[in-house]
Amino acid sequence: MAEIAELRKTLKEAGAEYKIAKNTLINIAVQGTPVEAAKEFFVGPTGVAFGFDDPVAAAKKVLDYSEKNDKLKVKSGIVEGKLFSFDDLKSLSKLPPRNVLLGMLAGTFQAPLSKLAGSLHATVAQFAYALDAVKNKKSD
Repeated sequence: MAEIAELRKTLKEAGAEYKIAKNTLINIAVQGTPVEAAKEFFVGPTGVAFGFDDPVAAAKKVLDYSEKNDKLKVKSGIVEGKLFSFDDLKSLSKLPPRNVLLGMLAGTFQAPLSKLAGSLHATVAQFAYALDAVKNKKSD
């Protein structure tokens, strides 16, 4: 119980919850949904982690915890309505957090604009230097 309480606390910090549920109830819940294929994983004791803020953060926390505690075995995951295998979840957990990815995307959009602005500024500056050189040459 102490281990489950620790996992729940860890997930709560990431904006997620951990529940233990009966397989029959989970099977009823997924029936007729896009994630019905996950039924094959509902064998034996089943715990479900729900991520509300950032689903990748919840997957990352569960996988980190499962590496430290061999009693917790991750079978699969559903992220944004898509079923992921354990290996896919491991790959997904290596991604940076959502806000970092959004920052990287914004930087990618900003880079060409910054280069364009720099090029335009350089062209105007070179023109100004050329005019100044012509003026200095005429005044001599």
